Amino acid sequence: MSISSTEVHFGLDTFGDVPEVRPGVLATHGQSIRQVVDEAVIADELGVDVFAVGEHHRPEFSISSPETVLAGIATRTSRIRLSSGVTVLSSDDPVRVFQRFATVDALSDGRAEVILGRGSFTESFPLFGYDMQDYEVLFEEKIALFAELLREQPVTWSGTTRPALHEADVFPKTDSGHLTTWVGVGGSPQSVIRTAQYGFPLMLAIIGGSPERFAPYTDLYRRAAAQFGTTAHPIGMHSPGFIADTDEEAKDIMFTYSKPVRDRIGALRGWPPLQRSDFEAEVRHGSNYVGSPETVARRIAGAITTLGVGRFDMIYHFGAIPIGARTRAVELYGSKVVPMVKDILASQRAAA
Repeated sequence: MSISSTEVHFGLDTFGDVPEVRPGVLATHGQSIRQVVDEAVIADELGVDVFAVGEHHRPEFSISSPETVLAGIATRTSRIRLSSGVTVLSSDDPVRVFQRFATVDALSDGRAEVILGRGSFTESFPLFGYDMQDYEVLFEEKIALFAELLREQPVTWSGTTRPALHEADVFPKTDSGHLTTWVGVGGSPQSVIRTAQYGFPLMLAIIGGSPERFAPYTDLYRRAAAQFGTTAHPIGMHSPGFIADTDEEAKDIMFTYSKPVRDRIGALRGWPPLQRSDFEAEVRHGSNYVGSPETVARRIAGAITTLGVGRFDMIYHFGAIPIGARTRAVELYGSKVVPMVKDILASQRAAA
């Protein structure tokens, strides 16, 4: 599916990975958070559309409270949209999530958005006193409540996962009366259908394999929205990647620093250690956008065209990649990759 370059938005996504400050020495969590804010400022200056920060509760990642970091970014930027990526709604309180993001929306003069999700890790469930046996009902009930809160009117609601509300008015209100809300989905058809049912935009988390395998989900979302009579918004996707001046430099850095974290997490999930050959195959054919600006731009344009998405967010680093290399990746994405992708998409449209 061809799509006009003017219809596509481009974002950067981070979990606040703890970087090296010098060989063998990791930054503190505080240094890591401040580094993320600095990178968001660069992205804003270069015209990137969205900056998203994810929620994790592990030692490798510094961001457990996305909206707090976004509030800091809001005070140092002027135009870039500020998003979570994702907010783990299942182990949070929908009222507090709305209040915190409405506050970020105020600080940023209307630039806040939230991506709701279940999250790719489960540490938040025991941390905040939730039972994994309630995994399904927690998200079902909390997304239903959040949809009501988005109306910014007094809410009456009851469920099994939190106390009932009766004509509860929630503050602050947004100036616009609208808080942009996406749902992040990793590949469950039922999750895609639920997103369409509520009329939320869909963000596909494509972190492995060919983007083509997600085409059925984009079709399902549009068909479901039509059947529910809701709006089929432009679909987004987010995927990992890393950019350096050359392909080899980018691959060497990404593999060297991502493998220890990938293997540590994989050991908990029963995955075999990451091999260089598997990494290279994913870079060539899958959803890991690693290389020079030219290489990454071609591959991003291909994914956008294949799925017909209206937004592409790149998780621009993974592991303890040194600060200088991370900063360079942000600069290359905003100054070279995004303009190249727009040119490729525009050329495709002109030739169609």
